[in-house]
Amino acid sequence: MRALIAMSGGVDSSVAAKLTVDAGYDCIGCMMKLYDSPEPAERGCCTLEDAEDAKSVAFSLGMPFYVFNFCEGFKENVIQRFINEYIEGRTPNPCIDCNSFMKFDRLLKRAEELDCQKIVTGHYARIGFKHGRFTLNKAADPSKDQSYVLYRLTQEQLSKTSFPLGEMTKTEVRRIAESCGFVNFAKRDSQDICFVNDGDYAGTVERILGRPCPEGDFIDVNGNTIGRHRGIIRYTVGQHKGLGGNYPDKMFVIKVDAAKNTVTLGTEEHLFSRELTASRFNWISGEPPKEKIRCLAKVRYRQKEQNACAEALPDGRVKIIFDEPQRAIAPGQSAVIYDGETVLGGGIIEGE
Repeated sequence: MRALIAMSGGVDSSVAAKLTVDAGYDCIGCMMKLYDSPEPAERGCCTLEDAEDAKSVAFSLGMPFYVFNFCEGFKENVIQRFINEYIEGRTPNPCIDCNSFMKFDRLLKRAEELDCQKIVTGHYARIGFKHGRFTLNKAADPSKDQSYVLYRLTQEQLSKTSFPLGEMTKTEVRRIAESCGFVNFAKRDSQDICFVNDGDYAGTVERILGRPCPEGDFIDVNGNTIGRHRGIIRYTVGQHKGLGGNYPDKMFVIKVDAAKNTVTLGTEEHLFSRELTASRFNWISGEPPKEKIRCLAKVRYRQKEQNACAEALPDGRVKIIFDEPQRAIAPGQSAVIYDGETVLGGGIIEGE
């Protein structure tokens, strides 16, 4: 069986490649070139150094290595979506879009063209098979689990995907890389979004748009004007820093309204809510439950799962009600629900 290994130049995908070779697959290594920039992010991806590291590992494993230019698809499906969400007052997660549209769509199609039956990535997650369906499960190492950003995977995609690191810890992965003499065994993990050069999200949006985002009013929860903001793209629900002003109480961003160009500020108590509605919801099983279900849910990547109920609505959206109020539920982020260790599905959090 032949496998296409998605190699970023990092240690995780390198060890995933090693384990796939050891499992007896006929392997092809590849890197997706997603973004061109004269000033690449210091800790992003798609750099020349990353490509050289990936190529070195692939050749050491006796694998051919290719770089696929997916820049146009990335610009349309990831960067433009990121921009659109920000100017609409939402807080997007472009890494989820990248997984959905690039790694498990474009790359899977390229794998089929190369007669590869599997694509392999260095994600920390596990794929199972139960009651005739594939399941997406949390990684054995909870500190590295990436199941949250993989909730859009379909049954077909899961059937053609392998996550060799799902049962491993990062320490074990680095130990294997060092024992193999990989050049990147001690390389630090990429943290930044590849097209955000300096961590300045708002600056990146304005640079790509070619214009500044207009200033507007800060308002309180009663609608009273209490100050001026520097453009809605600089604010997200739950934010405290960078608000300026001399307010009598500690203030946080409660809501961003693009249509009115206002940012609502309030005290921390205003950040908590129990309910949300998620659109573009993907059920991993392929079918929504017919009745309301008990589940665990999280509304951001690093959050611990919380007890909740989820109900599939007739229009395809899903309503989630938490047992306890949750802090700073941000429109544009993803709500992902679990049954224990198994991902049931996820979708995009809507605004009011």
